[in-house]
Amino acid sequence: MLRNFAKLPGPVWLGANFWSRLGGPLMWRRFDADVVRQELDVLAAHGLTATRSFCYWPDFMPAPDLVDEKLLAHFAQFLDLHVDAGMTTIPTFIVGHMSGQNWDPSWRAGRDLYTDVWLVARQAWFVEQVAGRFADHPAIAAWLISNEMPLYGGTASADVVGSWARLMVHAVRAGGARQPVSIGDGAWGVEMTGEDTGFSVRELGELVDFTGPHVYRMESDVVRQYLKAAFVCELAAVGGRPVVLEEFGLSSDFVSPDNAAHYYRQTLHQSLLSGATGWLAWNNTDFDDLVDQDPYRHHPFELHFGLTTSDGAPKPTLREMHDFADVLAGVDVARCERWPAAAALLVAEALESPHIVADDRRFVAAALEQAYVAAREADLPVAFLRERDGVEPGAALYLVPSAKQLTGPTWLRLRQLAGAGATVYVSYAAGESSFQRGPWWTGTEALFGVRPELVYGLNDPVDGPVTITFSEDFGSIEAGSSLTVLASGGDNARAYLPVVATDGRVIARDQYERPAVVRKDYGPGTAVLATYPLEYFAAARGRVNPEDTWRLYDALAVHAGIERPVQVDDPRVLVDGLVHADGRRFAWLTSLHDAPLTVRPRTVSRTHLADLATATPVDRVTLPPYGVRVLQLTNKGATP
Repeated sequence: MLRNFAKLPGPVWLGANFWSRLGGPLMWRRFDADVVRQELDVLAAHGLTATRSFCYWPDFMPAPDLVDEKLLAHFAQFLDLHVDAGMTTIPTFIVGHMSGQNWDPSWRAGRDLYTDVWLVARQAWFVEQVAGRFADHPAIAAWLISNEMPLYGGTASADVVGSWARLMVHAVRAGGARQPVSIGDGAWGVEMTGEDTGFSVRELGELVDFTGPHVYRMESDVVRQYLKAAFVCELAAVGGRPVVLEEFGLSSDFVSPDNAAHYYRQTLHQSLLSGATGWLAWNNTDFDDLVDQDPYRHHPFELHFGLTTSDGAPKPTLREMHDFADVLAGVDVARCERWPAAAALLVAEALESPHIVADDRRFVAAALEQAYVAAREADLPVAFLRERDGVEPGAALYLVPSAKQLTGPTWLRLRQLAGAGATVYVSYAAGESSFQRGPWWTGTEALFGVRPELVYGLNDPVDGPVTITFSEDFGSIEAGSSLTVLASGGDNARAYLPVVATDGRVIARDQYERPAVVRKDYGPGTAVLATYPLEYFAAARGRVNPEDTWRLYDALAVHAGIERPVQVDDPRVLVDGLVHADGRRFAWLTSLHDAPLTVRPRTVSRTHLADLATATPVDRVTLPPYGVRVLQLTNKGATP
């Protein structure tokens, strides 16, 4: 199955969100071309090709029918400086939110940004005026309507937000601009987290040319943290639009220089492997001289998100951007695609359904993320398959993690897929909510060959560690081997599914001899049921990864006959890759461990790994803490 790697035309965007150090959001009042030139030059010297820029709305539109000509002149000069530096920029129109504070034009007077007809018209007028002024400038790469509008205008219904967004996009085109356009909202829709902001990634995706996630989430587990942006990029690919990691980064007040570099390195490489085709860090510079200016006065950690210090010196994060630029050039990423996937990770419709309570929507997102982590630890490339778009055939393995609810037709479809030769894996979950707690399943016995033994209104709670021991070989798991998980989470979801096997075969039991893994064979296909919510248990814990679910996923892949191009035996090192249009294959080995690791990669028959620069065969790889190595997968006897 193909995995999303859609790209925008033109050079790949690798850059930074830009405010000059001489003003931050107030830079246009204090515009200094010499300083901006210096700031752009240091970015360009480190391989950056683009910025995201901002029309600070209160300054650019001081009255309902007026655009400040002096500031527009500064912006024109700013664009010319990009051309001089060999860079482009993506201007953002409606900038009323920035770095933890909202700023209104004085004339807004509390009107609703989405539903007040007069105010919506004023926004559209402003967008059209700015777009019309600079539509033909060679520095313009694309346009963004807003900056994190859910934080400025608040949430609203999807139809209201969609109508507002449509009018704004039309205003860009009315101004004569033909470059790509997106919303700038952060991709914080229900399809991503289960939280409904009204900014639907699915519905807005019909209006825009790319989707731009903003990722600053806090975590309790280092592996989930370093894979967070990658997971978000996978989810953001609704509708197959290009995914640009529009904002990511960290304040150096929060971490050491080494840990800042690790975060950037992991975020850049992992998001590339998960379908991102553009990156804009937050942000270009520190702002030490603005400590008395809002928003930095009350959010002082916002002073130090920069890739450079406030005197222009590169920070370790900028050096990581430079190294990443070299990798992108070395593999010619514009002509690459992702390794295809023989496994599909099912994104339950419940994640984005208005018919599902919010607790259970969030539950779906958490379990899905942990399943993604386990698949990556098993070096198993997965395609994200959204149930709402149809469960298509073509995968050898379907992973349905910690499922309380799927739609009725999907349960029937999973049985068809198993009957057609696929391996279908489902783990049970009761869900976070007490609302109709239990499996919203149908055809359970027909699919898995088990009869559930639940008592209505009750769940079957689990406490402490759970040891699952296999009584027969299954994939890469040998008979007598055990998996250990720790029951975790809330009272509703920390439960298992009691079953009695009918025509299914129990292949693993827990320490109480209860069925834990059951398989039912369909000729060449198999349905596999885990009676514990393995993914949810891990998702509910901090500092848990790697945990044993990856071993089950590895076994499922072996059972399904999936040949992975490159594997390592250590789940702390993840493998994935890209394939070039000319047939070259590139493998990424990334360490998610805080100490050096040495691994011996295994490759498919008649292939070996080689160094990109020297073509020397590589059979052992030593990675520094959180290190990355990119190699070429070459046929034996061939020259890379």
